[in-house]
Amino acid sequence: MKARPPDLDDHTLHQALQAWNITATTLTHAPVGFGDHHWTVTDQHTRRWFITVADLTAKPHCGPTPATAWHGLHQAMTTAAALPLDFIAAPVPTPEGDTLRRLGVHYALSVFPFLDGTTGHFGDPVSRPDRTATLTLLAHLHCTKPPATTPIFPPALPSRATLTTALATLHSPWTGGPFAEPARALTAQHATHLHHRLTEFDRGAATLHGAPVITHGEPHPGNLMRLENRHILLDWDTVGLATPERDLWLVAQDDEDLAHYTEISGRPVDRSALELYRLRWALDDVAAFLHWFRSPHARTPDTERAWTGFTETLSALTGKPGTATALAGIMATASTASTARGEAGAAITVSDTAAADAVVTDPDPTATDPTAAP
Repeated sequence: MKARPPDLDDHTLHQALQAWNITATTLTHAPVGFGDHHWTVTDQHTRRWFITVADLTAKPHCGPTPATAWHGLHQAMTTAAALPLDFIAAPVPTPEGDTLRRLGVHYALSVFPFLDGTTGHFGDPVSRPDRTATLTLLAHLHCTKPPATTPIFPPALPSRATLTTALATLHSPWTGGPFAEPARALTAQHATHLHHRLTEFDRGAATLHGAPVITHGEPHPGNLMRLENRHILLDWDTVGLATPERDLWLVAQDDEDLAHYTEISGRPVDRSALELYRLRWALDDVAAFLHWFRSPHARTPDTERAWTGFTETLSALTGKPGTATALAGIMATASTASTARGEAGAAITVSDTAAADAVVTDPDPTATDPTAAP
């Protein structure tokens, strides 16, 4: 996230890091990624660390409540630390073996070695050599025996209740903040398409078959680091048991990619499952954005990025004219709830009738109050 959480101070982080025997001599907020909060740390031995603070109220894939999300995230971090693979950026356990530390009710801290490599961004074009390298990593991951702590990821939408609740409350004002009413207007315009997509998803999920393997969950360019002459997979909070297509749809672009994966893993690829997980991703993103905009929020760089991601994802998902017209366009245009990108313009003052063709514009470019009611 670009903005650090206002209710989490440096003193709390300094104290929490003592569980890893880390005395921070420098603690610098890193405005990177989307969803979690990050800092870089230098310790008393001049060693560098990368720390992540997860907001447990925004981890539906780990659990719907802070308590259940803590349990799911703890399982994920423990699983990543247990995997016997050299391409995993795994959390560092404390001397007692813990991979996660609670910070109050809503936050959880994990610690990672600082890696001086380069990453991309969700939606970046990926060259064939990079796709081949990523698919090779995934093939080896999918053939690895899952640790006992590996979470199970059924195809069901973890945030479906959020999406269905939003669709059921379109006739009442949304009061979460400056993006609430524009989000309601845009969702109302796309409601029929969203219902159809949910029905399509249910049909596909009911016929999904195949043996589950351990999957990463989000192997897009933003989670792939180039480190010297090798690739490292980052961000393992979505690790879980599922069919391989949960990972593959984000990487493979053609028959040659799929053939390479099958050659390395010995596993055939179900093309219908690829499309199911593509659809699942988009619906889950929409639900995550709606949760944000219906909850208390202000206008910040992060919510502006989320608004751009929300409009682009809806456009691609529902095939409205003016932007992407097919679900495959999601990879090229949509920003996700974890890696949203792009910028928004001036204050958004959209009414129900102004939200046309899934492209929300600002009818009042002179508006300057970022928190004014739309």
